Amino acid sequence: MDAMRIALQVLVVLSSFFLVLLILMHKGKGGGLSDMFGGGVSSNLGGSSVAEKNLNRLTVIAGLIWIGAIVGLGLIARFSA
Repeated sequence: MDAMRIALQVLVVLSSFFLVLLILMHKGKGGGLSDMFGGGVSSNLGGSSVAEKNLNRLTVIAGLIWIGAIVGLGLIARFSA
């Protein structure tokens, strides 16, 4: 159980960093903190591009991995003696 706990902890840390990076790479929608750093200057050309859609998918996948690792750590903590 200790090896699995360590593996899940490493997975949580790595997926957390990856998730933060993916979220910061998203394009600002306006009206938020992204405007403070110059995100409001760019013009919106309409629908989202293929790159933005792939970034959304990667963010969701990274979030699901993070949630799964957290649930796994919770289950290990709950059922370990």
